[in-house]
Amino acid sequence: MNDNIKHLLFELEEQLKFIDLEQDDPIKSAQLCIDVCLKAISKLKYILLKHKFKNQSEEIKFFKETKPKFLAPLIYHLKIYKIESRKPNGSNDIRRKYLLHELDKLKHYFDSNLDFYRYYRTQSNYLDHKYFIRGKYDIRLTVDSFFFEADERVSTSHDFKVAKILAHDRLQVYLEEELSNLDRKESGMITQEAPKVKLYWTESKTALIELIYALHSQGAFDNGRADIKDIAASFEHLFGVELGDYYRTFLELRMRKTGRTKFLHSLISSLTKKMDEAEEK
Repeated sequence: MNDNIKHLLFELEEQLKFIDLEQDDPIKSAQLCIDVCLKAISKLKYILLKHKFKNQSEEIKFFKETKPKFLAPLIYHLKIYKIESRKPNGSNDIRRKYLLHELDKLKHYFDSNLDFYRYYRTQSNYLDHKYFIRGKYDIRLTVDSFFFEADERVSTSHDFKVAKILAHDRLQVYLEEELSNLDRKESGMITQEAPKVKLYWTESKTALIELIYALHSQGAFDNGRADIKDIAASFEHLFGVELGDYYRTFLELRMRKTGRTKFLHSLISSLTKKMDEAEEK
């Protein structure tokens, strides 16, 4: 892979991770990610127009493996934006029906492109010279209509299909997690009398995850015997928040070069300020 393209892909992935970590609103997150993806793809096109592949194998590798890594996040976040912005208000049954319908759409695309799915999943290569070389296409090989409007200098007949497979894999996980969250909400309902005042967590989910891991590290519950899963579940129920994959978020916090405990430091600062103000009165 060209060093410039490799660096561009690394920057794209890092920016997307940062947005995912810092932005809890799925619609706002999708908007930011779409913008980042479009800029990266524009830069990729500029690099590609100036780049000359050494041979056919290098060209195939780029359009089969590299370019889809730029396109897949864009397709995924466009889908998320559409799904979240159209998500109906109402009962869990209404939302479940909506999410299941979105899963059905993925299955329909899979069924419509079954031959290529099999080809790609089995890591076949006997048709790569038709699928992933520019200016080559065979109408009998299920070419998407968008291809005829694409810039053939930077596109092949099937690089977009590979990107859709990658995006749909991730989207399926997202939809299944949303359905799982609905099930957890229903199974977690309790009959005991609720407190007169319901508190909702209004800081970011990342901040709450940082706090949960800090308390777990301190051994603040059950003399240090409490499992992180139980602590997280308790906080989710207590504050009416869904933390999602909190372990992955913790890994992202660990990978931060600076500000790994940003929220904890802000707590110290806020409490110290309040104490100082109380002493001045």
